[in-house]
Amino acid sequence: MSVLEFDCTLRLGSFALDATFSAGTGITVLFGPSGAGKTTMLHLIAGLEKPDRGRIVIGSDVLTDTSARVFVKPYKRRIGLVFQDAQLFPHLTVAQNLAFGSWFRGRADTVIESDHVIEVLGISQLLSRRPARLSGGEKSRVALARALLSSPRLLLMDEPLSGLDEDKRHAILPLIARIRDEFHVPVLYVTHGRDEAVRLGDSALRIERGRITAAGPPAQILAR
Repeated sequence: MSVLEFDCTLRLGSFALDATFSAGTGITVLFGPSGAGKTTMLHLIAGLEKPDRGRIVIGSDVLTDTSARVFVKPYKRRIGLVFQDAQLFPHLTVAQNLAFGSWFRGRADTVIESDHVIEVLGISQLLSRRPARLSGGEKSRVALARALLSSPRLLLMDEPLSGLDEDKRHAILPLIARIRDEFHVPVLYVTHGRDEAVRLGDSALRIERGRITAAGPPAQILAR
């Protein structure tokens, strides 16, 4: 079953995005060289960019439709975001950062409980700390928790582990898989890491120069 339908064009200077795809449940990996348009696609889905022409639908809800002049504001889209930089609020404790995530869920049909998220991601001992006192891996786990506590209907992850060393990446990869399996939140996952793509991905899209050039199982796409 399709969760996301995406059909957009956008020109930014000399770069042109022209992509159409659908994504289902599980983790869909977006894979391709730097500058291919992966992050731009996430920004369009999140409502951080407006396409020149296009339509974006999650479930039965139209988020963007340029022909009908529909554009749902980012904070109303119920989409969780996890970026390369965890982007935690430095003046707030971990507990307060998590509470900020909960504030965005509004009247979500399904509420993800904070105690369960804290247990799954192993951050109970971090709740009183501020981000400056967290390691890179701890910041990544807190950012994941904050995104989940917004009870998103879609989670966008833009190279969330790129700043971590290999040991920390391998420690967090099983947690991301567990998020998929326990919380049943569809994920679009941008990565340059082949091991991440194969270990996590249920499906993959290869993106080159703003176009979808291949779609299918991650191992098959990466073999090309």
